[in-house]
Amino acid sequence: MATGSHSSTDASRPAWVIYAQLTALYFVQGASMAMWFVPLTSVLDAHGYQGIKTFAYATSGVAAFISPLFFGALADRHAAPVIVLRGLALATSASMATASFAIHQGAPPGVVLGLVLVHALCSAPAWSLAATVVFGGLRDARRHFGPVRAVATLGWMAGCWLVSLIGADASTRAGYAGAVGWLGVAALSLLLPTATAPRLAGTVSWRQRFGLDALTLLKNRDHRVVFIAAALFNIPLVGFYPYTPVHLRELGIDHTTSWMSLGQVTEIFAMLALARLLLRWRLKWIFSIGLFLGVVRFTLCALDSRAGLLLGISLHGVSYTFVLITAQIYLEERIDPAWRARAQALLALMIGGAGSLTGYLSSGWWFARSATEAGANWPLFWNGLALGAGAVFAYFLIAYHGRGTPPARTAPGLSTGSGSGFRS
Repeated sequence: MATGSHSSTDASRPAWVIYAQLTALYFVQGASMAMWFVPLTSVLDAHGYQGIKTFAYATSGVAAFISPLFFGALADRHAAPVIVLRGLALATSASMATASFAIHQGAPPGVVLGLVLVHALCSAPAWSLAATVVFGGLRDARRHFGPVRAVATLGWMAGCWLVSLIGADASTRAGYAGAVGWLGVAALSLLLPTATAPRLAGTVSWRQRFGLDALTLLKNRDHRVVFIAAALFNIPLVGFYPYTPVHLRELGIDHTTSWMSLGQVTEIFAMLALARLLLRWRLKWIFSIGLFLGVVRFTLCALDSRAGLLLGISLHGVSYTFVLITAQIYLEERIDPAWRARAQALLALMIGGAGSLTGYLSSGWWFARSATEAGANWPLFWNGLALGAGAVFAYFLIAYHGRGTPPARTAPGLSTGSGSGFRS
């Protein structure tokens, strides 16, 4: 197993300097992701690739099954997370530019889909690795991760606005801009301390090299329910991304990329409030509120009105934060430091792999199933997603109990806690 510290905190530099570097990294990465992910539906539609749209989004789910655990294990055992992130940022930039060029040139759909998959394989581990880098640089994750993570949301919003500002809502220029952004992520990673690479003790098996030993974390009931609930939550969630811009256009709302950033506004406020909420409330109730708001969001979208859809978009940020960001903080507090990169990677696999792949394919099927000869049946489509979100809400309320304070170590990777009062 690996030993040694994973913290990237550098005692020779003031904390505010490292925090500024971490927030800059998150800002640019958030913007780069948004410039690809948010306008992708419109870009594919504008260039005649409607037939592969569902599969293009599903590539992120396929990639999340393959690469996050491998690179998480690499960061836990062989190289500092910031170095692994740097290499992935360069690869993501190159693959995003290549895929955008192929779309612009009208390459065969199979070629475009293959290049989108290559991009997904490069970018899928980057988000969980960035979280590991940021957590490692923070002295108090519960208090500081929310505000720092909020800067990534600001970056996402800035990326959306930039795409609309340059008139690239349906243009491959959005992908080229995102590729430049990923080069910025690689450059910013050079400013961060690399920490001491973890020391290896004994022989590392192939199972460990590919990060499959992280599945041991699922033996703990608390962990298992959080992982499963987050994955199930993402199934209806991913239907929100490819179909909301289409619904906005049908209601006569242009500049869809900018309007989609409404969810990020509420996401920022939710993240700023999260630190205080984690000190006052049990994780169960924060999770539950997030899941409940997910149901309300889809129900509002089902009203098939401008006001309902925009309100639904606005609730997206609070729901997302209270479920998925809380889950990341939970793992940081409850998992032994030697396992944290793999724990975040396993969460990425569960959410972006099992959840996203199932969600993209099932939402595509449900959209086609609910449509009529006259076009999309938006009330039926959104109410179906609301029903799915309601089922996840019920599952979590029944299955998760928590212990109030972190339990004693009973399984590999389970931390005894820091005595910080984190209540689950």
